[in-house]
Amino acid sequence: MGLSFDPDTLPLPIGHFIGGELVAAPGEIRMCRPSDGKAYAGCPIAGPDLVEQAIQSAKAALKASNWAGVRPRERVRVLHAWADLIEAEADTLARIEALSSTRLINQLVGGDIAVTAEQIRFFAEFADKEGSDVVPTDDATFGMILSEPYGIVGAITPWNFPVSMAGWKLGPALAAGNAVVLKPSEMTPFSTVYLAELAIRAGLPAGLFNVVLGDGLTTGTALTGHPEIAKVSFTGSTRAGSAIMENIARSGIKPVTLELGGKSPQIVFKDADLSKAADAIVGSLLFNAGQACVAATRVIVEASVADQFTEALVARMTDISPGPTWDEATRYSPIISERQRDRIDAIVGAAIENGGRCVTGGKPMDRQGYFYEPTLLTDLDQSSPAILEEIFGPVLTLQTFKDEEEAMALADHPTYGLAAGLFTSDLSRTIRLSRQLQAGTIWVNRYSRSRDHILPTGGYKRSGIGKDLGREAYLANRKTKSVLISL
Repeated sequence: MGLSFDPDTLPLPIGHFIGGELVAAPGEIRMCRPSDGKAYAGCPIAGPDLVEQAIQSAKAALKASNWAGVRPRERVRVLHAWADLIEAEADTLARIEALSSTRLINQLVGGDIAVTAEQIRFFAEFADKEGSDVVPTDDATFGMILSEPYGIVGAITPWNFPVSMAGWKLGPALAAGNAVVLKPSEMTPFSTVYLAELAIRAGLPAGLFNVVLGDGLTTGTALTGHPEIAKVSFTGSTRAGSAIMENIARSGIKPVTLELGGKSPQIVFKDADLSKAADAIVGSLLFNAGQACVAATRVIVEASVADQFTEALVARMTDISPGPTWDEATRYSPIISERQRDRIDAIVGAAIENGGRCVTGGKPMDRQGYFYEPTLLTDLDQSSPAILEEIFGPVLTLQTFKDEEEAMALADHPTYGLAAGLFTSDLSRTIRLSRQLQAGTIWVNRYSRSRDHILPTGGYKRSGIGKDLGREAYLANRKTKSVLISL
């Protein structure tokens, strides 16, 4: 059976998930499918009382299950069983996600869903391998550094990769012995609810993973500011991350992990394999129609090959197959909403009005749904909003440089430092510039993550605090205390 499906006949788990059960609730936020603009459901909004219920459910589950104190291999066993179920139910998860999001059904089963299962297994294996330490002291004392879970982690995930971003939060937090109350984006909530149903079927104690649906203003504020939430993990915009920090500061102090916005530079030298560089950059831009925080959005190319490289980019940017996310033949995604598509168009229009040149694209696509043409802008001033703002769409800017110093000056962004790309065949230059680039992730002669989950991800500057993935993400869900005993 193929992956394509009829979006009008797909059942959805509409409601919150608290204490191991689906809690039905009226839909208060109108939801439209990005692929055709059709309203299909309403997202409930959890107020402070329901958030309180979810947190108390998590608190009771931690105590009743002794999740933090059980033999670590028991946590490993449950999380592996959950990963197995995620793979077994990949088609269902993929259809729920493809219906409401910008993710293509043909990329979900072997991509996002499979990666989520891998990540949960990856973090599960830390449970019995990372722990407390005995440290060297004199022979009259005994020193220990004890490692413990925080308790209840409050997590908020974005709309662009709903299941895999949930895996980023849930894998390390649960493996480390915590409970989680998670709020998915109100634009794409239902695949996360189904993920929670699978966790219960896998044997996760009811209440350890609760899902509350709603918006940031009501639900997100109640969750992140609650005094019994011991740690917050958020992926989303820099503005929302700042609001979360402000909300936390009003109600107390707690650790946060924030993976925020980006405006990633791609520095291309004339000695690079230009064909492979163009493939990598356009592949990143077209993936999810540029709706990724690490999307390759700023090309900075050596002037002597700029014309040649521009032609290579345009040839690849115009070779697309747009269509509904639920059709397995589709290769190019819609924009998440009409509002976001119009914002993209406004930034592009303003750039052109102020002297920028549109080489290709530059307008919404003339078809059903919220699609936007892959767009390449040149002749832009460094102060242009198209250079400075995270557009979160398929818009690429191109600037040229004459030497390394100019390239690095153009690459440096006053706000963001999430990721960067470097294309060159010079190893010395690679090492030298990798040290200079102000970004949390640097890809050289490629521009994409691999399935090496040991590599952490996170930003410099206002692109975030802390790390997701890697050993760092597991340790970020544990706290330590020092113990010194006189013998």
